[in-house]
Amino acid sequence: MPVTAKICGLSTPETLDAAIADGASHVGFVFFPPSPRNVSFDQVRALIARVPPHVGTVGVFVDPDETLLSAALATGIQAVQLHKTTPERAAAIRMRVPVWAAIAVKTRADVGQAAAYSGAADRILYDAKTPEGAALPGGMGLRFDWKLLENLPQPLPWALSGGLDAGNVREAVGGTGARLVDVSSGVESAPGVKDVAKIAAFLKAVAQC
Repeated sequence: MPVTAKICGLSTPETLDAAIADGASHVGFVFFPPSPRNVSFDQVRALIARVPPHVGTVGVFVDPDETLLSAALATGIQAVQLHKTTPERAAAIRMRVPVWAAIAVKTRADVGQAAAYSGAADRILYDAKTPEGAALPGGMGLRFDWKLLENLPQPLPWALSGGLDAGNVREAVGGTGARLVDVSSGVESAPGVKDVAKIAAFLKAVAQC
């Protein structure tokens, strides 16, 4: 089974097109105003119009309220990635759209929280836990100890995120067995500024996993 990749936090036609051309299986759009990757509903509508049917579109949220979620779903996104969202809320959202539940990881106990999302999510996304008080739940280039995922039974299909880049993604895949990886800051030249060359290099490395 080949390893696939989601390029997250896209905001321009050029970088979206690069992600698709170089083989991304999913593209992600951030709906979280404090993030430098935050996009408007109009931006996302225009970007989704460029996405071919074989590439999945994912909206990224931090415990969204109903107003934000409904407006974002109207853009045409096919799935939602939920950070800091309870299993109960995730299950309610899943009645409307497929759900990726993000688990912030620093310890083995954090990884164990994934089991609570059985039946409430379609996929788990293991991401690095950000420092206490951080404004963002991810996209900070942090990684966690990948050994925490080794030989671990998984309750759901899952993806690996957190501090990945072209230089370490093969090591990450080899150590965890991830079949889907998710990158944001690792393909940027500055916070929120995606780099076409870095996207190409990352996806080339993923293809070699």
